Amino acid sequence: MLILLPPSESKTAPASGDPLNLASLDLPALTGARSELADALAEVSGRADALQVLGVGPSLAADVARNRQLLTAPAAPALEVYTGVLYDALDADSMSPDAKRVAEESLLVVSALWGAVRPTDRIPAYRLSMGRALPSTGKLSSWWKPRLTPVLDELAGDGVVVDCRSAAYAAAWKPPAPRTVTVRVEQKKADGTRSVVSHHAKHTRGLVARALCEVRGAGGALDTVHEVRDALAERWHVELKDPTSRSAGVLTVVLAP
Repeated sequence: MLILLPPSESKTAPASGDPLNLASLDLPALTGARSELADALAEVSGRADALQVLGVGPSLAADVARNRQLLTAPAAPALEVYTGVLYDALDADSMSPDAKRVAEESLLVVSALWGAVRPTDRIPAYRLSMGRALPSTGKLSSWWKPRLTPVLDELAGDGVVVDCRSAAYAAAWKPPAPRTVTVRVEQKKADGTRSVVSHHAKHTRGLVARALCEVRGAGGALDTVHEVRDALAERWHVELKDPTSRSAGVLTVVLAP
């Protein structure tokens, strides 16, 4: 099982620790691409128009400046660097030892800079979004797609893929459709109608990822999309649109009013 997460836009910069060692990151086939992109980002981040190219405002100038020290800044495990609503809900630190083991094996954060990282991969804080285009790469999702596809196709194997990514990050790799479900979150209103939510969607996707790690950690079977649905149905009202040979399934979590 793979559980795909987006990175957070906000990141906690490690205060101390050894710097990044690209060779130590999981998925070593991506090392060359990671190095190339880190160099390109450092170069862009030193330009006078860096904020414009990276699509951020003046309040994030310090974040952009950190991009110039990617290879020397302190690094920390990815789940300590990524912060925000989804990662607060995931709350990996409070998982049981068995659930933590599953999280380390199953969670994969798709990253605009690193391609994809595991929870224990040590990375520095950075500022880069998948929807941006760098002068030397063009749109990052398009740049990453041919580089990620063979690596992540092999990683996914014959297992189930639970996709909690946002649209920009989903564009960087399309998992095998017959074994994939994307997680959609809807809020049920008092009048019975539903609406798609944003803040609560991030929170719920974090809870979904946590719940699946807990189920697998307790010995539960999650080898099919239907077993994923059934496991989540213990906590939420869920609806599954089955995947086909061409299209991933959709697992909709319906929040009560």
